[in-house]
Formats: sequence, C-alpha cells, structure tokens
Amino acid sequence: MADHPKGDGVVAPGIDTTRPSVARVYDYALGGKDNYEVDRALYRQILEIAPETPEWARENRRWLGRVITWLARDAGVSRFIDAGSGLPTAQNTHQIAQGFNPAAEVVYVDNDPAVIAHGRALLLDNAQTYFTAADLTRPDDVLGDPPVARLLEAGEPVALVMALMLHHIPDTNQTREIMQKYLEVLPPGSYLAISHAGNPRDGSPAAELATVIEDKVKSSFPNLRFRTPAEIGSFFGDLELLEPGVVRLFEWAPPGGEAPDDDLQADARRVLYGGVARKP
Repeated sequence: MADHPKGDGVVAPGIDTTRPSVARVYDYALGGKDNYEVDRALYRQILEIAPETPEWARENRRWLGRVITWLARDAGVSRFIDAGSGLPTAQNTHQIAQGFNPAAEVVYVDNDPAVIAHGRALLLDNAQTYFTAADLTRPDDVLGDPPVARLLEAGEPVALVMALMLHHIPDTNQTREIMQKYLEVLPPGSYLAISHAGNPRDGSPAAELATVIEDKVKSSFPNLRFRTPAEIGSFFGDLELLEPGVVRLFEWAPPGGEAPDDDLQADARRVLYGGVARKP
C-alpha cells in the first residue's frame, strides 16, 4: 500500500488525527486518500496479523454495487439511506442510484468526524444527496434528522443499507432492538440490505477459517462480532428475505441474476455474509 496517495494535508475541524478511524482505515484499504499516518499504521498492523482482511473492503463494495444497481434499476427504488456510510469513494451509493435515476435521493448517515467533514461536501454539488451526522446505534437521532425524516414521510419505498456496520455492535439483542426501530418506520415496499462478518460455527472448513480470522483481528477491533447466518438473518425482523437469503457476499445475486463467477480460494471473502429483504 506504499503507493497509495496520502491525505496528511489540511485537517478539518473536529478530526482527531492521533487516533485511527475505522472509516479512514477502510478508505485506505480501498485506495483512498482521506486518511492519516495513524490510520495507515493500524492498517499495516492488521496486514501483519491478518493479511486477508483488506479484501473485505473490496468484496463489500462489489456486493454493494450489485445491490444498489438492482434496487435502482430493477426494483424502482428512488430513495436510499446509507447508514454508517464511511468516507466517499469510487462508485458511492448516490452515484450508482442516480446513474439509473437522476432524481434518486440518497441520505448518508455517519458519526465519524472525518466522514462528516467529507459528507458535507456532497451537498455542494449534488442537490439530491444529503448527509446526516448521527450515530446509527441511536435510531431516534437518525430518524428525527430532517433529511431522513423527509425521505420517510413521503411514504414511498426506501432502501436502508447497513454495510459492514452491525458487526461493530457487540450485543446481538441490542442490535435486534436497534434494527426493529428502523424497520417499524420503513414504508411498505421498502428494502433492507445488510452485510456482516459471519461464522457459521458448524464445524465446517468455512467456520474454521472464520474462527482463525476472528481471533486474529480481535486485538485491533475488540468490539467486532462474527455472527452466524441465522443471527444476521434475525436483524431483518419480519421482512421477507429475498433469495438466496443470507449468504456469503460472493454468492449473493440480484433476483433473476447470477452470482459473480469468482475463483475463490480459502480467503477472507468467505467470512462476509449479507442479504436483502423487502417489507410487505
């Protein structure tokens, strides 16, 4: 990663450059420039401990691209909430959605100061894109913020995206309670998309691999929780899971489509799970 562009230039107010940020480490893994030496140092530590994990960022972006494309192009969704969105990078949710429908509205939600600083910039050149500075673990704050509230008040279907975020909430019951508050207010016909670190815990080679990676990253991300597909599925509540259900990200394909033809070895991509569900 030594050839990545570095972003140690002007620092926006409120950004702590003495502590690493998950969002900025993720940005660096994707080849971004909005990160600092403290983030790059943590990234190098992660590489030494678990060299497979940077692939998570790229695999998640591929999955997210397929999901947003299907929702905007085929399902006709024109309102999106990307919660825990992270730093803007290539092919963001709004770029994909508005590529199919220029009128599509997107609200990004994040509470990382670096993300907030860059998220505000999205408002300057895109009238259909908004940013909410809030913690997704506090649904009342998120749902009460004007851009989110206005999007929901229209009563039209909304796509809520939780990509690689819920596994940072250690308590599974708390995570279900948080998600239930979001699900209650989604209009009929809305969608929920979740990606999450997973471990089937069934004694399979996939479970053994996930356990090894889980142990490796524990020191860097102590709150990270690998969950079973059933536990991840419970976050969808009573929504109708679309086929093929909660599966590894590279196995997920849009309804009527085919999963990517990836030549996958026993790597980190096998521990990322996800699914999409629809509210009747």
